[in-house]
Amino acid sequence: MASRVEVTTPEALPDERGAEGSLRPRSLADFIGQERLKEVLGIAIEAATARREPLDHILFHGPPGLGKTTLAMLLAREMQVNFTHTSGPVLEKPADLVGALTNLRDGDILFIDEIHRLRPVIEEFLYPAMEDYRIEVRLSEGPRAQTMTMAVEPFTLVGATTRFGLLTAPMRARFGITERLSFYPPEELAVIVERTAGLMGVGATDAGMRELARRARGTPRVANRLLRRVRDFAEVRASGVLEPGVVRSALDLLDVDEHGLDAMDTRVLLAIIDKFDGGPVGLNSLAVALGEDAGTLEEVYEPFLIREGLVARGPRGRVATARAYERFGRELPADRAGGAEVDEGQPGLFG
Repeated sequence: MASRVEVTTPEALPDERGAEGSLRPRSLADFIGQERLKEVLGIAIEAATARREPLDHILFHGPPGLGKTTLAMLLAREMQVNFTHTSGPVLEKPADLVGALTNLRDGDILFIDEIHRLRPVIEEFLYPAMEDYRIEVRLSEGPRAQTMTMAVEPFTLVGATTRFGLLTAPMRARFGITERLSFYPPEELAVIVERTAGLMGVGATDAGMRELARRARGTPRVANRLLRRVRDFAEVRASGVLEPGVVRSALDLLDVDEHGLDAMDTRVLLAIIDKFDGGPVGLNSLAVALGEDAGTLEEVYEPFLIREGLVARGPRGRVATARAYERFGRELPADRAGGAEVDEGQPGLFG
């Protein structure tokens, strides 16, 4: 089944990577939000600089679109070192990493996105590099294969993952700093929208920026993408200025409601309510009913619906909450009207 892409999808889309790069902040001080995390990183940078040592290996985890890659780039800027970017899925064998590791200079940063998708053989290859700054290079294949030990310069590995639980315990243990990025409140997103609008030369009122930020699902990447679409609407259908009425009209056209729900979110909720009597329903059954990939439902749409209190995840599957029924003007079933609690623990066999 094909994966759908909505305007509120938090993952970076191929055609907007260049635009994202031009909007990234140039220093840690310019990075908006995540104040506690910035303080932790600032202390680590100052201490490492004073000791003239590389930073500890750092792991960022959390939902997509919150700034993990941006923070890794800013670390390199603050430390005034080189930055090498790769990702877990493209590293198929140790040889794919040899060139990157041997070209690193003292203190450089190697960034691995989606690090939870590293193959076990790559993880094993990385362990001595992370701990002892050496790698074992295989010179030949077969039963008489020989290996050669090569030293690499002390470096910092920065990993990013949206699936922290999929990382192996040995890999997690090798990071000196492990930090989670949280969703942004609307107030901080409004500041990000204001900054992006300034860089793009878009006129916007304070109320218009707040209206857009309120619908951006707590994610800067989504806020910036919505801003580009609203800008187009404002230039064609309005005066070019992002006023509240213009923002609402544009986002209504894009099927993004006042709570940030998009068309796919609505389909998910109505499927649970109408096709499965409010649940519980297993993830695979829900995916089949929607013609959607189960992994996309679990990783992209479900976290926001759970965070907004519209879906609860219990031992037998997903359940639409009373708030979801209220959102669509539906009457809560009689057996749920008493306010029975939903266990939000492990999803169970089909969860």
